[in-house]
Amino acid sequence: MKTENYMNLEFPSKSANESFARAAIACFAAQLDPTLDEVGDIKTAVSEAVTNCIVHAYPDSIGPVILRAKILSGNVLDIVIKDRGRGIEDIEQARKPMFTTGGEERSGMGITIMESFMTEFSISSKEGKGTSIHMKRKIVRRGGKK
Repeated sequence: MKTENYMNLEFPSKSANESFARAAIACFAAQLDPTLDEVGDIKTAVSEAVTNCIVHAYPDSIGPVILRAKILSGNVLDIVIKDRGRGIEDIEQARKPMFTTGGEERSGMGITIMESFMTEFSISSKEGKGTSIHMKRKIVRRGGKK
């Protein structure tokens, strides 16, 4: 698929930046003319990914979070969120609903939510090197727009 536009952001894993990431992806996605529901789903998925970086990748420190987004041909929003944190020991276990390493206050639903709100979802991780979440969302064209 051809890239029609892109953005790259890097910010520290501070909780204040979760809302920044939500706003940034919503503004970038707006060029695809998504519905409010589509924007809500995208913002929520990005929020979950960034929150996982903050809580799990860097539990005792501040580190970089990278948010990359592309508009691909066919009205597809392609999003990658990466960290250079501690990584995920067992990805299959982490993908199970209700599993968390973040303590009692965490629901363990972040990956499930991301996966359910996106058209495509994948996760890769190396212990001690970081994690990468790759998500795509096809935006439905409305009103005869090409």
